[in-house]
Amino acid sequence: MAMNIIMWIIFGALAGWIASIIMRTNEEQGAVANIIIGIIGAFIGGFVARTFGGSGVTGFNLGSVIVAILGAVLLLFVIRMFSGRGNTMTR
Repeated sequence: MAMNIIMWIIFGALAGWIASIIMRTNEEQGAVANIIIGIIGAFIGGFVARTFGGSGVTGFNLGSVIVAILGAVLLLFVIRMFSGRGNTMTR
């Protein structure tokens, strides 16, 4: 049980960190935000992947990390849209 929690934290940190680099929010958020964004992104990415016939997040493997990163990028995109910083064309 404790090992699963530790793995989710590591998994979330990795996915959230990479997604924050992709979305250029790395300087705005810290390690805890990366973990939270990554874990929520894994759930979102898994849901979207299963909706389109994929396998979602199946463990700590490359496919699952990619799904989690895509979900975290989607989450950061939605957060950016609702926070009023959605106009990225001027940056």
